[in-house]
Amino acid sequence: MGNTWGRLFRVTTWGESHGAAIGAVVDGCPPRLPLSEADIQPDLDRRVPGQSALVSQRKETDTVRILSGVFEGRTLGTPISLEMANLDMRPGDYREVMEKYRPSHADYTYDAKYGFRDWRGGGRTSARETAGRVAAGAVARKLLAARWNVTVVAWVSKVSTLSVECDVEKVTREQVDATPIRCPDLATAERMIAAVEAARRDGDSLGGVVTCAVRGCPSGWGEPVFDRLEADLAKAVLSLPASKAFEIGSGFAGTDLRGSQHNDEFYMEGDQVRTRTNRSGGVQGGITNGETIYFRVAFKPTATIMKEQRTVSVAREDTTIMGRGRHDPCVLPRAVPMVEAMTTLVLADHALMQQAIAGA
Repeated sequence: MGNTWGRLFRVTTWGESHGAAIGAVVDGCPPRLPLSEADIQPDLDRRVPGQSALVSQRKETDTVRILSGVFEGRTLGTPISLEMANLDMRPGDYREVMEKYRPSHADYTYDAKYGFRDWRGGGRTSARETAGRVAAGAVARKLLAARWNVTVVAWVSKVSTLSVECDVEKVTREQVDATPIRCPDLATAERMIAAVEAARRDGDSLGGVVTCAVRGCPSGWGEPVFDRLEADLAKAVLSLPASKAFEIGSGFAGTDLRGSQHNDEFYMEGDQVRTRTNRSGGVQGGITNGETIYFRVAFKPTATIMKEQRTVSVAREDTTIMGRGRHDPCVLPRAVPMVEAMTTLVLADHALMQQAIAGA
């Protein structure tokens, strides 16, 4: 249970961190959408380990293969199966994890739930699982751009105590990818990189925040009351490994304002209803209002650190454990494409639901 996302645009991910392969099945993608591996690979390349000194040095190419659902370069409307082989497995790095629970990992809770777990890199609890999400998200991204001209871009806005405010209307993917930390402000990016490198040398890790903006989304997407768009976005991004908090629009800072200061007043721009401000983050009453959707996701410091920590064994004895193997000292750079992927999956699903309601 819990391995499938969506109602009309449905995605199931499969595979474990040190299994033969990982992947996803996309069901519900409309037919005749131009699609090839070349549309998917760039997003996977942004998530892949080993891309810089700031992330895990596991050597995986994550080369995607489309196994079904596409014929002569177009989608058939049938399930699209995506596969990425695992090439650089080192289960021996995790022998100690077989007998001990890593602090702030899912080792203990998976044992508590299932009575059995894949201890090789955490199995499906590993961030390796998100490759399937990113591959599926690339399909959703292609659909959103082709049919509705909707674009999604995310960036690192905070690492530890270092933060920057960027214009959610103007940040580009090229600016984001200009540095390995994926912060579009170059001066702040340099300080963030230095902080992550210092933490890595100390055997420690850092957390931070990813901001995401959705541009071009029409008004009317979202399903009251339990399936509000922001509720689905929150659930989607909070399903990502290491995510801890979500806020949209003004978020918690909006609580400092009065209603007279916070309300987004309407005005007419030609034949379009617009808002003079966008503290709602593009969503009101759980439904899009046509303005840019923007939100933030907080990620904790990577749980695996190269320092000795106290824990307990599977035999319920007090002991210690130290991280081994290849791990991200900061998840933020690779979390950017993950957040984008989950956002595109939510939007594609809601777009198709609105299309069904409107008959468009």
